[in-house]
Amino acid sequence: MKVFQSTLVLLISTQISAFAPAGKSSVKSFSQLDATKSDEERVVVTGLGVVSGCGIGHEDFFQSCIDGKSSIGKVTRFDASAYPCQIGSEVPDDMFDANDHFTNPKNVKSNDRYTHFAVAAARLAMKDGKIGDTPETLENAERIGVMVGTAFGGAETFEKETLKLAKKPDRPRVSPFTIPALLGNTASGVIGIECGCKGPNYGVTSACASGSHAIGEAMGMIADGHVDMMLAGGTEATITPLIYAGFSSMKAMNTNFNDNPTAGSRPFDAGRGGFIMGEGAGVVLLESLASAKKRGAKIYCELVGYGATCDAHHITTPAPEGRGLAAAMEMAMDMSGMEKTEVSYINAHGTSTAYNDKFETMAIKTVFGEHATNKDLVVSSTKCVTGHTLGAAGGLEAVVAARAISDNVVPPTTNYETPDPECDLDYVPNEKREMEVTGAMSTNLGFGGHNAAILFKKYTE
Repeated sequence: MKVFQSTLVLLISTQISAFAPAGKSSVKSFSQLDATKSDEERVVVTGLGVVSGCGIGHEDFFQSCIDGKSSIGKVTRFDASAYPCQIGSEVPDDMFDANDHFTNPKNVKSNDRYTHFAVAAARLAMKDGKIGDTPETLENAERIGVMVGTAFGGAETFEKETLKLAKKPDRPRVSPFTIPALLGNTASGVIGIECGCKGPNYGVTSACASGSHAIGEAMGMIADGHVDMMLAGGTEATITPLIYAGFSSMKAMNTNFNDNPTAGSRPFDAGRGGFIMGEGAGVVLLESLASAKKRGAKIYCELVGYGATCDAHHITTPAPEGRGLAAAMEMAMDMSGMEKTEVSYINAHGTSTAYNDKFETMAIKTVFGEHATNKDLVVSSTKCVTGHTLGAAGGLEAVVAARAISDNVVPPTTNYETPDPECDLDYVPNEKREMEVTGAMSTNLGFGGHNAAILFKKYTE
């Protein structure tokens, strides 16, 4: 099949071109050679769904991003007063009620918060794309699949039931829903059950790259003709005692802004000191161009490139100079057939950690060369607004990329006060940038050395 054939060529071309001088690679991918790609093979974005501390639905969410309106505050989901980091971006209970997004109330009670977010975001994407969102209203259900990623799965369920067991080890009883609620594939499965999607359906787990990997793999499902539509993205609900304790022990979270939460996430700033946790879900409705045209769907943009690599270096630290990420970005570029000068914007992983921001900057310069250093290419991180949502990041940031292309506006990197000599690109500091966005890339990295890059471009006939 075409995606599998192209993967072999892309892997070879990536190794040759990843560290060559920036510009157009001389090695052509399969998809570039196939200049007559049909409407059935082209993949477009026709629906967007978001659950986040910045808002429910992509309109409120994107407005917060372009306004630089941070949703980070004091943690309320547990008593964090003894923790080094006491802040995060929560989805408030007065903003989100899972019962509003489920047709079956029993499915709310039996599932974890991370699945609640996923179902809500998927249903919002389906409504935005103007397709049915229940088993009774969804047409061609066998041609619609689901691929939603997560890093941790049902973290709240895991902690709650573990504590219950520890209190009464002589009576080892936990909820009968424990196992399905904590599994990482359950979010995708419950979306299928709730909404009626009967096509390919599974979860993707690659830490903070999960959402981007899910979108890239879903793209292949459509391009290869297995389905007409895919719901793809990421979800996470990890504002929990164990997860906070774990990241605190790693010294990965910023502990200097407990009294000034909105200033805590500072991507690319010289004073950055670690990431701030977030939660939520982002899901995009991907569709073949043929299907979108047939039903007269609104098209936000076209998904044209995907790259996935491994650093093979260290379990938590990115490879020096961002070599693995650079290779993934090259792979996405090769698949797209776009000139590098056609990429206007990168929504960076931009976690506000010392190594990530430095090495990501180096990777961007390796791939884009003068296009980046001359500041014709702009870069920003929206994690200063959303917090780091781990496995959900790729889904939420894909929505940002799609809206940036559709609206011709780039969200800022807020809290950017002191330039870092090692981070010397145009990070759109503190104010949105209205500009023509012809192409937008979203990059994400995950523990384990996972790298993902997905590339969107403005849709044209």
